Amino acid sequence: MTAQLDELAGELSLITLPPEFEPSDQFHPGGAVPILTDALKRALDFYYWGLVPSWAKDVSIARKTFNARAETIMERPAFRNAFRRRRALIPATSYFEWSAVSGRKIPYRFSLVDQPIFTFGAIWEYWMDANGNEVYSAAIITTEPNQAAARYHSRMPVIIDRDDRDLWLMSDDIAVASRLMKPVASNRLRIETADFQWGDRLF
Repeated sequence: MTAQLDELAGELSLITLPPEFEPSDQFHPGGAVPILTDALKRALDFYYWGLVPSWAKDVSIARKTFNARAETIMERPAFRNAFRRRRALIPATSYFEWSAVSGRKIPYRFSLVDQPIFTFGAIWEYWMDANGNEVYSAAIITTEPNQAAARYHSRMPVIIDRDDRDLWLMSDDIAVASRLMKPVASNRLRIETADFQWGDRLF
């Protein structure tokens, strides 16, 4: 996520900005990710990447819930209520996947040719432990890959089109939100070899 804060503010029509913001490609599960959760307040926050449902005993569940599959999101107890009531957008300038080539893993950068800043479809949760410690957390939704992305990975993140962002955040109609969870068109995707040495899934 290499965009500057003023670029993000313009793209997302932000009203409230975080006091500190450092562009970085090094976002990964278990860390903080930038997120927009309210179409009216339009505040950019940072949440823990790895969904912690309100009923979870502890945050360890987040190791398994940083991604949510679009096809089964309404079947999974960890994701169902968040999808109904707490959808979000996570901005990005690219994302990375690793693919095996000649016996070794090569990182590839995926971005959009027509949109320098785009938004992943996401869901969020609030959790508090017995000592009153609060955690705001999120998961990125994934879907079947388009034809171009399928050469590198069996999944790809849901990208919410610019014109659909407010609908995604605000709609009470689950069928409407579900229709937005689709792979971006192959001809919009730019795929490049990335100069990266570590990580699993970054953006």
